[in-house]
Amino acid sequence: MFGIGTTELILILLVVMIIFGVGKLPQVGEGLGKAMKSFKKATSEDEIDPTQEDKKKL
Repeated sequence: MFGIGTTELILILLVVMIIFGVGKLPQVGEGLGKAMKSFKKATSEDEIDPTQEDKKKL
C-alpha cells in the first residue's frame, strides 16, 4: 500500500495521537472522510463550461 509498511503506519498513528490526542481522533477521521468524499464528488461531476452558456445567448 503506497510503499508504506506496518512499522511506518504505526509510527504515523502514534504521531497523530500525540498531536491531536486520543479523544480528537474520531473527529479528525470524520473530517478527513468528509473532505475526501467532497473531493471525489467535485472531481466526478461534469464540469460546466462557461463558454457554452455564452454561445447559447448569441
